[in-house]
Amino acid sequence: MAEPVLDSTFRYVDKDGNMMGTRTELTVSRLLDFLGISYERGAEVGGEKADFKTDAGVIQVVDGPEDEARFERISSACRAISVGPPGRAAKAGELGEMGSGGQTGSIFLDDPSFAFDYAHVLPLVEKCSILHGHTSRVMVELVGRTSDNLLLDFGEAKRIIREAVGRFDHKFFINSRYSEEDGDHYMVRFEGPRGRFDIRVPRDTAYMLEGEATVENLSEELVRILVPMMPGNIEAVGVHIYEGYNKGSHVVSKVR
Repeated sequence: MAEPVLDSTFRYVDKDGNMMGTRTELTVSRLLDFLGISYERGAEVGGEKADFKTDAGVIQVVDGPEDEARFERISSACRAISVGPPGRAAKAGELGEMGSGGQTGSIFLDDPSFAFDYAHVLPLVEKCSILHGHTSRVMVELVGRTSDNLLLDFGEAKRIIREAVGRFDHKFFINSRYSEEDGDHYMVRFEGPRGRFDIRVPRDTAYMLEGEATVENLSEELVRILVPMMPGNIEAVGVHIYEGYNKGSHVVSKVR
């Protein structure tokens, strides 16, 4: 009897139908697709199976000690970089040389301080059409050109991300179409599936969005904030926002 395919499984399949073992592997595959870089899964390099073999080198996901040892064997046989949780990836020598005529590197930052509390209303969703709140956590990935095997100092990256996430903390998010200005306040009104909503909120506690206040839209908004804050060598920014446990949104954007 065939094993059932769970809904969660589909979240770890790339566009070519390759099964990804972790969320990090899926993220790497999406970044490569986004940047137009072809890759091969499971190619043998240095006696090990490479996670992502490209024409320029190998990208290996490092999540634990065994992965670190595997990466060392692969990197001794060819040009390679590793990605994963900052502690593991940095320990494995995350930012290696990749690509002709320069270096490309990526870092992932997942820190407890990248969290924010917020309230929102979704008039188009019955269950969420009343005022309610969440605590969300953010993970950010950065891709770009390295210098001396460094993309961006982790301390500086964390400072930038904390500043950006801080703009979201303890805000009331709402689609601007439901609000109008009233001096130092916004009047938020709409007729929803649970009845009429009518509230007056101070302007400095509200955050107006172009579009519904979904976690997908919050991810896009955070990318828009982060991109102009990044140094010139950053070529792409990815943002994960988790709404509660094991669910959320992921958006990747090139830096123009």
